[in-house]
Amino acid sequence: MIRLNSVPALLSGASLLAMSHAAFAQTAPAPSESQVVDAVVVTGSRVSNGNNSPTPVTAVATETLTNMRPTSLTESVQVMPVFSGSRSQISNASATGGVGGGNGVAAQLNLRNIGATRNLVLMDGRRVPPTSISNIVDADVIPQLLVQRVDVVTGGVSAVYGSDAVTGVINFITDTKFNGVKAYGQVGISKYDDGLQKAAGAAFGKSLLNDRGHFEASYEFRDDEGVSRRSDRDFFSRPVVVGNGTTIPYQLIENATLSAQPFGGRITCTGACAINGQYFSADGVLSPFVNGTTYAGTTTQSGGAGGYFDHSLKASQRMHQVYGRFDYDLTADTHFFASAGMTAKRNKFYGDDVNLSNITLSKTNAFLPAAYQAQIPTATFSLSKIFNQPERFGAIPKTRQFIFNTGLDGRLGSYEWNLSYTRGQAKLSTTLINNVNNQKLSAALDAVPGSNGAPVCYASTQAATATAYAGCAPLNLFGPTSASAAAIDYILDDTLYVGKTTQDDLAGDISGAPFSTWAGPVKVALSGEWRRQTFKSSSDARPDQFADCTNLRYNCVAAGARTFLYRNTFPASPSVDQNVWEVAAEANVPLIADKPFIEAFEVNTAARYTKYNTVGSYWTWKLGGDWHVNDQLRIRGTLSRDIRAPTLNDLFAPTSVVIVTNADLKTGASNPLPSVNLANPDLTAEIGKTKTVGLVYKPSFAPGLSLAIDYYKIEITNAITTVQGFQPAIQNGCNLTNVATYCDLIVRNAAGAVTDWLVKPINLAVVDSHGVDVEANYSGMLFGRRLTLRGLAAYQPHIRYQQPAVPTIDQGGVAFGSTGITAAPSWRLTGMLSYAVTDALRVDVMQRWRNRLKLSGDPTVVWLNGADSIDAYAQTSLNISYKLPGSTLGSSELFLNVQNLFDATPPAANATGSSTAPGGFAGFALTDDPIGRYFTFGFRMKM
Repeated sequence: MIRLNSVPALLSGASLLAMSHAAFAQTAPAPSESQVVDAVVVTGSRVSNGNNSPTPVTAVATETLTNMRPTSLTESVQVMPVFSGSRSQISNASATGGVGGGNGVAAQLNLRNIGATRNLVLMDGRRVPPTSISNIVDADVIPQLLVQRVDVVTGGVSAVYGSDAVTGVINFITDTKFNGVKAYGQVGISKYDDGLQKAAGAAFGKSLLNDRGHFEASYEFRDDEGVSRRSDRDFFSRPVVVGNGTTIPYQLIENATLSAQPFGGRITCTGACAINGQYFSADGVLSPFVNGTTYAGTTTQSGGAGGYFDHSLKASQRMHQVYGRFDYDLTADTHFFASAGMTAKRNKFYGDDVNLSNITLSKTNAFLPAAYQAQIPTATFSLSKIFNQPERFGAIPKTRQFIFNTGLDGRLGSYEWNLSYTRGQAKLSTTLINNVNNQKLSAALDAVPGSNGAPVCYASTQAATATAYAGCAPLNLFGPTSASAAAIDYILDDTLYVGKTTQDDLAGDISGAPFSTWAGPVKVALSGEWRRQTFKSSSDARPDQFADCTNLRYNCVAAGARTFLYRNTFPASPSVDQNVWEVAAEANVPLIADKPFIEAFEVNTAARYTKYNTVGSYWTWKLGGDWHVNDQLRIRGTLSRDIRAPTLNDLFAPTSVVIVTNADLKTGASNPLPSVNLANPDLTAEIGKTKTVGLVYKPSFAPGLSLAIDYYKIEITNAITTVQGFQPAIQNGCNLTNVATYCDLIVRNAAGAVTDWLVKPINLAVVDSHGVDVEANYSGMLFGRRLTLRGLAAYQPHIRYQQPAVPTIDQGGVAFGSTGITAAPSWRLTGMLSYAVTDALRVDVMQRWRNRLKLSGDPTVVWLNGADSIDAYAQTSLNISYKLPGSTLGSSELFLNVQNLFDATPPAANATGSSTAPGGFAGFALTDDPIGRYFTFGFRMKM
């Protein structure tokens, strides 16, 4: 493991080159000689320094990020265009889905939108333990105040850092030699007077024991109230996509409503029923339904009296984080270190209001006025509605994550060695609030007159169930606000899911230069690692719990497609585990030096053997070259073979069942049927192949200017994809081309009717992408004052997902896709300017832009008039910092930051399949800013 003498030396070799250090120097005094960091781990290689690494590495100082976007560090780093598809507090939140893993607003970093599980998150070069069974790392566990810089490796490096580093690595580098005190406090609010955020933190560091030891610690607190409703933004117009994309072309509409589910409830009755189709415009009062603009093939309208949802726009968050580190020189050549960190985070977000679709009611329901009862010719009728009341379904994920790391490093002759142990424990407790209890709902819907004439629940009047339903509060559905608080409280429960993840990681490496060639020393590194990951979970609302339908006359099915006890469920999991051994070698071999047009040429190579107890053994490798043409121009390139192993969730997730209604394309039948979600213990690892080639140019005629351009191509074979038997493309793959893998997911009885749809992860897909990353930096003087400019661009025209007998989906330049595939602009640009107006006053400006986006990556679907895209989007941020003169608090400054300075509103957008949930999913591309102009005022000090 190579160490450099200073941060500037590293940054000059990374693709950032001179920019990050210049920005850092403007926000804090230049470090004294004793403060210079003399042990910097180079990211991307264990043997190449930043000047010679063939793998593209972008480094950025923490101060640069937090100046431009003073939120969490994990959100700030996403201004870099290489990030696409990451999740945060404004993601389309889901707790129970596969992407959520219990917390859909966790800080999930995603390189190039190829999947958050296909890149590694490191801290000081060591793997950060995952937070959930899906192997997701909630990167908010990183101690922001002590992070010195963030290195982003944008190429396959599994051979260097281990499995899962298919698309790259995000390495948070901490300042392990920090001496002094620093602190900050800030408060922010939007122009809409909401989204209040308060944050504060402090860090302390001091050399001890005659400078042989060092201790540092930090504490941070963040409280963000979020934005609890999408309707809190006047631009939000409930856009959805209607149509089927074939016989009825897709089109995007706004102000969408569900005509079948108005807030007051709409009646459906058969025969000579005069009130069929009417709705309760007021409590107990029926009116003819008022239609909006209608569209063929759907009950979703634009306008009219229909209902809609109102999900959270931004999840709330409350977080405490504590971190401490101690190191000590045991001898002149042996160094001990230990660190511990704990993060306690609470999010909260809301989803659907309670919605009822075609529930069955008795015409003699005690709440239905007699005049309406008389107009219903049959014993029962149906009603559909969305509750427009304060109680909404939501989730409160609480994460308690603890990371302990200890180890030794030192020198043995001319070699450097490192041995470390990391223990990670994460407990994710997710409370589903206002989860509909279907058994209680069925009882509450069957209201009959009681002995005193007041409505009571039918089940409470029957001897066998009177005790069980003694507390049943009958539910009045006939009106927008007709339901009593007691009845709503009765049918809604709070349920708890608890998942516990642990990871033990023992790693070691040794590096040095055993000999030299004619061109310089050959540097080699040997490393080994052992990891064990475990997971177990419990749940109050499991998919194997069913309603007891005794004396529940309607809306409860006791056999066949049985009624689940809860509307939203988590499966419980017994303890499962996975362990892996890895050994690796890396070498950097200089071949040519000081020749015409070849100032230096080096070859970097690495190989790793990985053995899982679950999915077998694999080799990964990397081959790279770094050619210094002269002191101005470098050319670099790599080839690599990388792997990603299946997660514990892929391999061992417990079976869960939900009821879905999908058309059987073979028979034409469309019935509610079980969708059985399965794990797949036969999965094997994904194989990634990556090529990169690029150049770094620092022209002598323009001191302070640098340019880096890198091309990459990634192909992932054996890619794990979750295949759903009921998907039309999968059915056609079975019915038309008899693909056995697809046919196995459709279970039919002897008569040919579907009895079950199966859903399981399969090594089936090929994922490929290519593109170009560009970075330009300038650091110089303007009118005698420091000026730094930085431009970052990512061009990624294609992200193709290929499966046998299924149309290839290309997510490049697309706003929406299947679960987990979020907006992936093909052009992503970020420009930053920092200028010292005076010795005390500094202005920072950031501009971000994405190109026009298509709404779907499916090439087979048809859009009305070709209107399948949304406009480009740009936003500007401004930061003004003022250094306080002669402060007794060392170097102190006040700052005012304005995000989205010109209040740019995101274009209305949504995904295909969104027509059933207006006001719910999406409404805008997730790269855009739905919060609006946002002001943050704060104070920073360092001494």
